Parts: sequence; C-alpha cells; structure tokens
Amino acid sequence: MKQLHVVVPNDIDDPLSPSGGNLYDRRICRALAVAGWSVHEHAVHGGWPKPDAGARAGLARVLSALPDDSAVLVDGLIASAVPEVLASKAGRLRLVVLIHMPLLDETEREVLAIVDGVLTTSRWSRQLLLDRYRLPADRVHAAPPGVDAAPLAQGSDAGAELLCVAAVARHKGHDVLVEALASVADRPWRCLCVGTLDREPGFTEQLRDQIREYGLSDRIVFAGPQTGADLSARYGAADVLVLASRGETYGMVVTEALARGLPVLATATGGLAEALGRAPDGSRPGALVPPEDPAALAGVLRRWLDEPDLRRQLRNSALLRRKTLTDWRETARLVSIALSAASTKVSVHR
Repeated sequence: MKQLHVVVPNDIDDPLSPSGGNLYDRRICRALAVAGWSVHEHAVHGGWPKPDAGARAGLARVLSALPDDSAVLVDGLIASAVPEVLASKAGRLRLVVLIHMPLLDETEREVLAIVDGVLTTSRWSRQLLLDRYRLPADRVHAAPPGVDAAPLAQGSDAGAELLCVAAVARHKGHDVLVEALASVADRPWRCLCVGTLDREPGFTEQLRDQIREYGLSDRIVFAGPQTGADLSARYGAADVLVLASRGETYGMVVTEALARGLPVLATATGGLAEALGRAPDGSRPGALVPPEDPAALAGVLRRWLDEPDLRRQLRNSALLRRKTLTDWRETARLVSIALSAASTKVSVHR
C-alpha cells in the first residue's frame, strides 16, 4: 500500500472556522484513503501562516521523524511560511506543497523551488504559478475540488432568496455586495450571508454600519459559520448564489450551489469562471461581472429579479451543468498523479 504523510493546520476540523482549504484537505485525506493510499495525518499547531518559533520547531520535529523517501503533502498555509524548515528536509523527503491560495511573493517562490512537486486546486492557479515563477510544467499539477451529489433546491418563482456563502472578510467582497443590493432595494429580495464573522472583526463592524446606513438590516442577515446539514438546508432554501469576491482561487461554494441546481452570480476573478464552467450546450449557469464593480453586480441582480425568462434560462443551464460536475474520487485521482510524479523524480537536492 502506498504511504502518504499529510501535514495540515491544527484547526482543520474546527466547526467555528470552516474554510475551503480545510475542507479540501479533509476530503482529500479521505478520498486518497479510499483510493488505496495509507494516509498518515499530522496536524501541526501554530499561528499559520504566521508561526512562532515553537510552531516551526514542531513542524521540524514532525518532518524529522518521517522515514527517508516518504511522500509528504504539506498544506501551503504551513509550507509557504517556513522555507528554511522545508529546505533542511528536502534532501531526504518527497515534498509536495498544496497551494490553496497563491501568495505570489518571494517566500513562496523560495518554497516552490525547494520541493519536488506543487499541487494547486484549480487550473487557473496552476497557470498563474507557472507564469509567475517559471516552474517546470511537469512539477506543477492541478486537482480541482470535487463536489458531493445533493438534492435540488426548491427555488421560488420570484427568485428573491439570495445566498452568499463566504467568510466575512474584505477579499470576499461583502461590502461590494451590500452596495449592489442597496441599488436594488426597491426590488423584493432577502440575502442570507453564511460564513464566519470573526476573521476580520474591523471589516465586519464596518459592514454592519454600512448595512444600517442603507436601512437593510432586516434584509441582509448574517447566519455565522455553518456546515453539514445546516449549510445544506441553506442551499436548499435559496434561489441563487451571489459571490462578490475580489479574489478566488476556485470557489468551492460555486460547485456546491450548482450541485443543487442553483445558478451563480459572481465576479470574474481568479478561478471562479473555471468553477462556474459551462453546460454541455455552451451556456453559462449564471453570470460573471467585474470585481470591485457594485454597479455591474447590481445590474445583473436587477435582471435576475426582473426577468422571469432569464431566471428560467439560468436555472436550466445550472441543471445541465450539474450533470457534468466531478466528485472527490476524481480529485483524488489527480492528486495521486501529482504524488506519483514527485516520487519518481530525482529530488532537486540530490
């Protein structure tokens, strides 16, 4: 049986701080085990991505204890903060770094030059790393997230139930969404925002002030972080997913919405277009607008709310796209390819 050591942040299963990166790590560990890998998980404590000396020493101890030539998949939140730790172990371990969100800085460049392989969660981010760092193409692999099959959302004729699933943080663009919603306040709608509220407390408070100033406190509701059946129920009660992100590597919530037949109104940033994809007939199961453009987002929201034919068209496209979504078994297959490629190469330090 193939052996794999996976190094993840210690909060990987914290229900109060769910994230796409943690969910990806958890699902990949499970899917690889089903696919025949013997997966050994190492949760490393520390304030990642800003570890103190104790966290660095803890990671070094974990890596030092692994047998020579072990295949090791390291979450990028950890790896990108400790190039000196990885450099000291790269000569005897097969290190593959899983990049959830490219940092595009010199520290990340140093890390990716050290390791035997790089794994990204979208084709978009793979190309970005190749362009920015000039890495050998055969060392960088993409394994987009899978999605579980889910029941269809019920939907409503008016399409007025809007859902945003994202941690409340500036890069997720909630302030842009609020501006857009204020522009269509004369239309009937309700927006439920699901996601942790303590990632950036200052931004969250500014957002609440913004909502109060527009008189929308009874229409924009923050439900906090939710997972499992609770989150599934939120998708099931929605008409459309709205995402105003300033940057996104992929956007797992997009495919989670599509798995329920929900159209998606989002920004054309990063890997969101890849996640949204197209139905087999070439149609988009939603709409993309420029980031940082509340007027453009308001325009597409207005059309969604005003035009029954458009809602019907986007819903039909979402149902077709739903049939093309891949599950976590496919993601595990792609991860296995990346791990196997790293294990057959002569290390850059040998």
